[in-house]
Amino acid sequence: MLRLTALICCLAGPGLAQDVTLRMHQFQTGDANVPRHVLSAWEDRVETASGGRIEIQRFDAMALGGSPADLYDQVVDGVVDVVWTLPGYSAGRFPRAEVFELPFIMTDPVATSRAYWRLGDEVLNETDFKDVKVLGLWVHGPGVLHSQVSIRNVEDLRGVTLRAPSRITNRLFSDLGATTVGMPVPAVPEALSRHVIEATALPWEVTGSLRIAELVDTHTEFAEPIYTATYILAMNRQSWEALPDDLKAVIDAESGEDFSVFAARNTFVHDAPARAIAEDLGNEIITLDLTETDEWRQASQPTIDSWIKEMTDRGIDGSEILDRARTLIAESAE
Repeated sequence: MLRLTALICCLAGPGLAQDVTLRMHQFQTGDANVPRHVLSAWEDRVETASGGRIEIQRFDAMALGGSPADLYDQVVDGVVDVVWTLPGYSAGRFPRAEVFELPFIMTDPVATSRAYWRLGDEVLNETDFKDVKVLGLWVHGPGVLHSQVSIRNVEDLRGVTLRAPSRITNRLFSDLGATTVGMPVPAVPEALSRHVIEATALPWEVTGSLRIAELVDTHTEFAEPIYTATYILAMNRQSWEALPDDLKAVIDAESGEDFSVFAARNTFVHDAPARAIAEDLGNEIITLDLTETDEWRQASQPTIDSWIKEMTDRGIDGSEILDRARTLIAESAE
């Protein structure tokens, strides 16, 4: 939890600087795109803007223990001060945020991330994420199927053992006929190499550091994004409340909607280099046109319908949240 490293005692006057150390924990290796280009940029800016009064200790690849699914509880419980994680790793715990992971809801990651942040302000921060201080909300680029078998139409997916990142995406690909296996992304390369799975759903940018292109033969892209996954950068509430107001202001200034859009744009821009790796290896890249993609869109509608029904059963107006998410995405694209 937050540590005030300055000497604070009865002799401390109001002008005494407080040096604060925050422990940041996340699940990817430090050389992966998000830790290297997004999280490090945020950490560096916070430290600089604080005039050195905030230090962020950076712990990558679950260095402090636990699994990726434990990260949210670690920040809620104060084991660490800040985490970056996927809400979808905790199945069903963040029902409203799942709306952005529904099939064919995302248009582009920047507009969708802006919409995600705004829905956070309107709804999520007081419901799904009420136990933390939310610093950033964003989504990754278009989801792609990376497989050891060629997948062009829905029928090709039937019986394929596939890893997906979250409850909603596992439900989607199960509804489409795959045999889905849930696992955090660091486990994917070994699962592919041992043939525990035949395919995985990932954005291109994640595949580079994991060397996925070396473990599969084919990649299936869609004319419109079939899915995305949601991310959250969150801070322990007690750590936040313990900060002096001026340091709260520093963190607020470096976080929020603009940071979320920066994170989405920076994540998306790294899709292209990772895709080029697959091209250089001579892998098959299948790019479905709008007509071919529409087959997948129609087949995925039951996933949306079942989510709305589940939300209703839980006393949540899923239709209203879905309509609002779509409206915010459309407004954010203007």
